[in-house]
Amino acid sequence: MDEYDLEESKNDKTLSTIAEHIRAILTLLGEDVQREGLLKTPERVSKALQFLTMGASQEKDVQELLSTAVFSQQYDEMVLIKDIEFYSLCEHHMLPFYGKVHVAYIPDRQVIGLSKIPRIVDIYARRLQIQEQMTVQIRDAIQEHLKSKGVGVLIEAHHMCMMVRGVQKHQTVTITSALSGKFLQDSRTREEFMHLLGRRSF
Repeated sequence: MDEYDLEESKNDKTLSTIAEHIRAILTLLGEDVQREGLLKTPERVSKALQFLTMGASQEKDVQELLSTAVFSQQYDEMVLIKDIEFYSLCEHHMLPFYGKVHVAYIPDRQVIGLSKIPRIVDIYARRLQIQEQMTVQIRDAIQEHLKSKGVGVLIEAHHMCMMVRGVQKHQTVTITSALSGKFLQDSRTREEFMHLLGRRSF
C-alpha cells in the first residue's frame, strides 16, 4: 500500500463528508452531478484534497524524520540539493502552485540523509500554503534540527491563481528565499550558493 492509499484508508468518514460538500458545490455551480462524467468526481476530489493537504498533520513528524537521519561527519563545506519538485495549494484561492525548491546547508559536524530533505519539502508543501511561508518553514526546520552553520532555501514557483484568473500572466515565476547563519552573514557563501544554482548573487 503506498502513501496515497494509506492516507485514504485512514479517513473514510472524512472523505465521505468532503465528497458530500463537493457534490453540493457542483450543484450550486449549475452542474448535473448525476451525469456520467461527474458521478465519481466528488469522491475523487475528496481524495485529492486530502492527499494535497496531509502535510499539516505530518508536521510533528519532522523532528522524528530528522532524528533518525542525522549522522556525525567531519565535513564543513556546502551541501546543495537542487531542483526538488513540489506541488502545493494556495491558501487564498485553493489553486495549485508548483515548481522547484533548492536547499543548501553548511554542516557543523552533522549531515542529514539526502532523501530526508525532499521529504521535508513535501511535508510543508502538502497543505494550504503560501510560498513565502513555505520557504521560511523549510529553512527553520533544517536549521533547528540539524544545528548547521547556515541554511539557504530558494523556491521558484508558478501560481495558477496568476495564470488562469486575475492577471492571467502565464510565464510569471515567483522566487522566494530564506537564509540563516553563514548564508545570511557571509556574502561569499551567498555567492557560492547562487553560483551553484547558476544564478547571480542577491
